[in-house]
Amino acid sequence: MDKRILAVLGIAALAAVPQFGLGNYHLHLLITVLIWGFVYTSWSVMGRFGMVSLGHGAFLGVGGYVVTMLWNSFGLTPWVGIPIAIVLSMTMALLVGYPCFRFRIVGHYFALVTLALGEVVRLTIVGLRDQTGGSLGMTVEGVPGGTSFLALQFGERATFFYLALIVWAAGLWVWRMVDRSMLRYALEASSEDEDAAASVGVNVTRAKLMITMLSAGMTTIGGALYAQYQMYINPETISGIGISLQIVFAVIAGGLFTQLGPTVGAMFTLLLAETLRVTFGHDIHGLDGTIYGLLLVLFIIYMPKGITGSIAAGLVRRRGAPGAAPAAATH
Repeated sequence: MDKRILAVLGIAALAAVPQFGLGNYHLHLLITVLIWGFVYTSWSVMGRFGMVSLGHGAFLGVGGYVVTMLWNSFGLTPWVGIPIAIVLSMTMALLVGYPCFRFRIVGHYFALVTLALGEVVRLTIVGLRDQTGGSLGMTVEGVPGGTSFLALQFGERATFFYLALIVWAAGLWVWRMVDRSMLRYALEASSEDEDAAASVGVNVTRAKLMITMLSAGMTTIGGALYAQYQMYINPETISGIGISLQIVFAVIAGGLFTQLGPTVGAMFTLLLAETLRVTFGHDIHGLDGTIYGLLLVLFIIYMPKGITGSIAAGLVRRRGAPGAAPAAATH
């Protein structure tokens, strides 16, 4: 069956889920998976080409805080606030990315630069406590009745589920478009050898800037959507180093080089977090971070292709096995 037909059927099946009478808790889990699946997909658009960012929490924080502050302080609808936040994030990605790519700051040096960017944004949010609430965070002001399309606030979780589903599907579409574009080949060549790529006409700096700014803009949308859904944000949950590392871990766990890998990573990390919460509660501080770190090391060593990548490789091996025996018998 054609992959496009399968994709349409899959999204249609997801759209029908709220009609099965799921409780608020399970619907909340699905919405959370879709939001974080989109955020992780946004990171993988860039990360799959060897540009490992440890500071995507910066763009996530800009999306959440800028949109919330414009709404709380000026009553500016998120439909206007989100484009403003996207422009700010993409400008920030340009200002940080251009010197890095122009002077070939790559590998772990680039990762450290992005890590610093994430911390700068977090500390800025904490420092502007009069406007952002500092480390205590801030609450999105609700509308009378709890439902407003202009405010992106909905009293029923099912409505927000469909919004999250649309955004998530759009993220997969962008990932697919990048995968089928010439930009992909330019970035793959650049990740192998920048000099060789430049010698055949690839503008390495431009290609890297384009994908970085695209990833930053998408992540900003995810941050705004997260804030509108949770109705509360604070620096640690939306822009700290912890959330940046969580993004990296989830994508690697799910599968960096597959379209649905980041979403599978979102499901895996959410189930892990819920299991830890139910089993241990908050009695052991930092337990989740320790387990995340340990699992990240194990995935890198034993499952470098992630969950979806390993499954896909296994299916390929199974399909190739029957044809291998006759071929060997002819020699």
